[in-house]
Amino acid sequence: MGEVKIVITGPVGVGKTTFVRSVSQTPVVETEEVSSVDIGKSTTTVALDFGTVRVKDVLIRLFGTPGQERFSFMWEDLMEGATGFIFLVDSSDPDSFPRAKRMLQFYTSNYDTPFIVGATKQDLEDVWTPEEIAEYFGLPKWAVRGVVSTDGESARSLLVYFFEILAQKGGGRWID
Repeated sequence: MGEVKIVITGPVGVGKTTFVRSVSQTPVVETEEVSSVDIGKSTTTVALDFGTVRVKDVLIRLFGTPGQERFSFMWEDLMEGATGFIFLVDSSDPDSFPRAKRMLQFYTSNYDTPFIVGATKQDLEDVWTPEEIAEYFGLPKWAVRGVVSTDGESARSLLVYFFEILAQKGGGRWID
């Protein structure tokens, strides 16, 4: 494989920047700015987050997207040439699921690209399980895994899982 591009995406506040920070073995390029609207946090990604990690003989270039729809023009640019994407969902915030479902539908409608879903914040109490999230999103259970973006080992484990599935199933879309 040599070198691949993986996009880390999902709605605002799910842990995309944190995921890239936790996994990257190189300093992360971030485009965080003070948020001009109330999004539940003080800063927001306005262009991308970028980091790299080597897993065995593969250099993985990680591109984190902005989560706000007003920056959606970046989603298309960042998906260009992507081997696949990891879609993060905040498993502690079911009110965000309809927005996440619409965003995931945008990606799956526009890109014939392999993906999995990471159910973030699994370290908190009273969160939805990966199985419950898979059912809500109409995905096979294997396509959703729990992750704690602040934990480098957990985030790396999700990335390795994605590559194991990629090796088994190959390129192109796996889930309709």
